[in-house]
Amino acid sequence: MNLIAAVSLLICSVRGFQQNPPIASTRRQILQTSSHPRILTQQTSLFSSTQTNDSKPKNKRRSNKQYNNKKKRKREVGAGKELKNPDEVITWRCYGIDVYPDDLGKSLNIDKRKEKRDGSNVPSERSYLTPPVISSLLSRLRIKSEEATDGLPSILQDARVVRRSLDARRRKGSDPKYTYVIDIDLTRQAARNLGLAPQSGKMEILDDKKLKGQDDDIANNAEDSQAKPRIVIVGAGPAGLFCALSLASSGLCTPILLERGQPVETRGKSIGALIHRRCVDPESNFSFGEGGAGTWSDGKLTTRIGRNSGSVRYVLETLVKYGAPERILVEGAPHLGTDNLVRLLRNMREDLRELGGEIHFGTKATKYLIEDGKIRGVEAECVEVNERTKSKLIDSEAREHESFKTFYGDAVVLATGHSARDVYEELYKAGVELEPKGFAVGFRIEHPQRLINEIQYGKDWGGRVFTKRPSTDTVNTEHFEKLSEGTEESHQGTLPVASYRLATDKAFDGEQNRGAYSFCMCPGGQIVPSSTEEGELCINGMSFSNRDSLWANSALVVTVSQDDPILDKYRSHGCLAGLEFQRDIERKAYELGGMNMTVPVQRLTDYVNGVVSSSIPASSYRLGAISAPLHEIYPKPLYNALSYAITEHFEKQMPGFLFEDALLHGVETRTSSPLRLVRNRTTLQAGGVDNLYPAGEGAGFAGGIVSAAVDGLVVANAIKAKFLTGDGDGNGNAFKSSKSIGFDY
Repeated sequence: MNLIAAVSLLICSVRGFQQNPPIASTRRQILQTSSHPRILTQQTSLFSSTQTNDSKPKNKRRSNKQYNNKKKRKREVGAGKELKNPDEVITWRCYGIDVYPDDLGKSLNIDKRKEKRDGSNVPSERSYLTPPVISSLLSRLRIKSEEATDGLPSILQDARVVRRSLDARRRKGSDPKYTYVIDIDLTRQAARNLGLAPQSGKMEILDDKKLKGQDDDIANNAEDSQAKPRIVIVGAGPAGLFCALSLASSGLCTPILLERGQPVETRGKSIGALIHRRCVDPESNFSFGEGGAGTWSDGKLTTRIGRNSGSVRYVLETLVKYGAPERILVEGAPHLGTDNLVRLLRNMREDLRELGGEIHFGTKATKYLIEDGKIRGVEAECVEVNERTKSKLIDSEAREHESFKTFYGDAVVLATGHSARDVYEELYKAGVELEPKGFAVGFRIEHPQRLINEIQYGKDWGGRVFTKRPSTDTVNTEHFEKLSEGTEESHQGTLPVASYRLATDKAFDGEQNRGAYSFCMCPGGQIVPSSTEEGELCINGMSFSNRDSLWANSALVVTVSQDDPILDKYRSHGCLAGLEFQRDIERKAYELGGMNMTVPVQRLTDYVNGVVSSSIPASSYRLGAISAPLHEIYPKPLYNALSYAITEHFEKQMPGFLFEDALLHGVETRTSSPLRLVRNRTTLQAGGVDNLYPAGEGAGFAGGIVSAAVDGLVVANAIKAKFLTGDGDGNGNAFKSSKSIGFDY
């Protein structure tokens, strides 16, 4: 009967018989007697088709109007219904609050050095609520400006800026703009009065679950014990420091932090000796020492693990607690700079000791004590250390000094950086499970910063970049005055020093496509040597907080997979093949530079043409530069891939990037570790060894300051869960991570 009724209805519809029984009654009759999904679908489409054929255009317009009215009523968030808990406060997050730099004017140009000197207690997220930002927010919420008193209406007094980022994409006829993300605390009744409704990516309700930075559940459920577990942590980089702070703050265990390098104030002297006397200290340098390799870098706090996630926010708030500027909580691409990191690390160190933790500088782990598949501790070599606290200088000679010492613990956290090659070799000998992974190698590229400002902001806006360093600002201003000679300046807003990011997965090497990308871009920065052994040359980039040098530099690298044919000649080293490849390239660079830490360089235009540069422009590298055939240092497939990426992709993404005075410096080989310690996804312990916890960038589970710090917190949580609650899986409640944190490329 159902099929007959459907066919009958179809015939009536095609012939246009209007005398048939009303469609609505026929529809009810069929639906009541049919339950087959396919028949229901066919029947529904029949009715829709019939109604559409019978409708006139004006009825169609009326139908659309009715739909819009229905949609409007839906946006009123149940205006006719009684609210449950009308006084409950919820947080709304507003995205895409746009403000143009000219509207901000000089209010954007905040003096970073005076942020905390004005005596005000206004937090950073409130100080960014300037009148232009408030006006844009009111426009988004459809609130008239005259309804606002003292800038914001009383209903929005709890508004605060969560993030501010610059959108400088060059669209036709458009100017750069700042985009804000703003949180507002509102009662449910207030939200209804404003007509707010959730819209993904525009207006969202936040989950108000508390972030357990110190793992309250573990702390509350743990049994009191006089014998606190002792946790040995090898490496005082972001992963090791945040792991130690988390363990010490719980008050339930004692972290023992071992760092092969010097404290940050003494480490600066070792770096000075390298710059002025070309003397590499293998234990205290740009890579080793308090804070890790990130201390003498740009101090980037960008990450790909979720800028607004609770764990990232916790890391940023902790950095502010120890002295970082509050603006890092708001800026879309925050960075600290080396000068801020030095002060911050000293504060963090002193607090860790006050919480009961131990810190041993100049202590290099040389052997890992593994018995019956379980780690018991580490043996270490110790050297003299001079450490300055806030009140006095601590001389290692005044303490009992031992050349060798054994540190026993209930667990060991391995948080060494990616340059600690001797650690990998020792673990390999000890039978700890290691696996090769992909990595990337290449060069450092350096451009005049004024050129990057021009490429990214254009001639109209590039001259509005100010660093507060007169010599640098004068060079930039004069450059753009020449470009715009005869025209009056029309902008009043200011912009930050320009940066860039380039990437392609189609860098053709002659046989296959590889990935190629820029990495760790340092605007207003300089290039520095990051070698850790004599006879090798590796470089890196760094910036101070003001980013006020004349140059911009970035790594330009090409990917190398773990099964790459270019590694075949190193396969005799097993899973350490990638390490040996890096070493080989660094030795070649050292020789090309004259074996005295001078850096080999080549103009970018000459590199892609495969010719040695007859002359070279100035460089920020302070140990000297010499023209060399960098196009010959890497295997041919890598040269082909990078050249193809530069000419066919990067120059198209950033016209002007392939610039005659752009200078390649060799070599950048340590973007990430070519190895990973196998780690159980549930317990986070190393494969085959109980109570050994790999963490951070050196272990292959992070890339960059923030992601390494988060991974340290993940590991700390797993340790507390295992030793303090008897959780066999060792999986804590906060900062869970089921996979590698990822790399900030």
